[in-house]
Amino acid sequence: MTIPKIIPPKASTIFGAEISWFAPICAGDDDFLGTPNEQFKSNWKNTAAIVRQADALGYRNNLCSTSYQVGQDTLTFAAAIAIQTQQIKLLTAIRCSEIHPPMHAKAITTLDRMLEGRLTLNIISYNLPGKELDSSALYQRSREVITILKQAWNDDFIDIQGEFYNLHLPTAPVKPYQQKGGPILYFGGYSPEDIALCAEHCDVYLMWPEKRGKLKIQMETVSAKAATYHRTLDFGLRLHVILKETEEEARQYADQLTSKLDVEKGSGIRERTQDAKSLGVYKQSEMRASAGSYLFVEPHLWTGIGLEIRLRCRFSRKSQQILDKIEDYMSMGNRPFIFYGYPHHQEEQYFGKWTLPQLKTISLPEIYERIPKTLPDTPLGNGPRF
Repeated sequence: MTIPKIIPPKASTIFGAEISWFAPICAGDDDFLGTPNEQFKSNWKNTAAIVRQADALGYRNNLCSTSYQVGQDTLTFAAAIAIQTQQIKLLTAIRCSEIHPPMHAKAITTLDRMLEGRLTLNIISYNLPGKELDSSALYQRSREVITILKQAWNDDFIDIQGEFYNLHLPTAPVKPYQQKGGPILYFGGYSPEDIALCAEHCDVYLMWPEKRGKLKIQMETVSAKAATYHRTLDFGLRLHVILKETEEEARQYADQLTSKLDVEKGSGIRERTQDAKSLGVYKQSEMRASAGSYLFVEPHLWTGIGLEIRLRCRFSRKSQQILDKIEDYMSMGNRPFIFYGYPHHQEEQYFGKWTLPQLKTISLPEIYERIPKTLPDTPLGNGPRF
């Protein structure tokens, strides 16, 4: 099979990045990994301040993750912060089948209306709390849920006869604000089932940091799978950053960040998450195991953060090293970037001051032409009541 180009047509004509920050609505925030600080606890006050600051600094999107074990409810948080922001979009995580799909579509539609199209969705295909499905059933259920959502946004009827859902419903009550496909779907996962689901149904494939060569191979693999469905995808990365005035200061801060971390305790923290046994987490652990004594696997790719969580960290002398890395990733075909930092409020400011102004930023919903110029002719818009 001929492997298609990595750079997909949606973003290939624009050299820019959709720069997002992370809203720690789940486990919260810290100044020392492995040592919870009540000051940074996941609550409305702390997390809302981070999103409002991201909005003011000019970030284009903000990831709102989801978890049963810790933190706040994602849709509730997103609805509350929607009316407190002006331009930032919300990358809101939804777990397939956590809500009856037609009602989930209605909740998403309501949020999309509140945000006037500033909504993107991170699709999560893991088991629901307290329930276990085998891999085949899990992905079939997710596939049916996404099919229902896409029918709700694009067709006159939800019409599905599946293994989990048998529905025939009019879609007028759940038509979103965004047109030409509804909210953009982001997805991350490394198993063959993950890749197949993303290739068939989603718009953006999110990856975790890896050595450059392995990232390229992964992008080629996913592109080839998408081609079997006559589709192309955009690609993005989730990255942890440390920004200081000098690289030495960044290294010292990294040492400080992990200085109180008990490695065994850190392993326990990682195991709390429902995706702790996923292939992606395994690959991150494998990369960390291959690192040298200072936990670097290539220049500026440090794996120390992964002693507690599955994210990676990059160092910067001011922002040039970060800029060089981002532009290199962009040259590979990556467009969305989701950044993290500890503590989030502080690192978000540093990135927003030193790096963000030097980047050409884009918005994928605008590139995909999802946001209408006038109020849509739907029941929640200019259309008749249903």
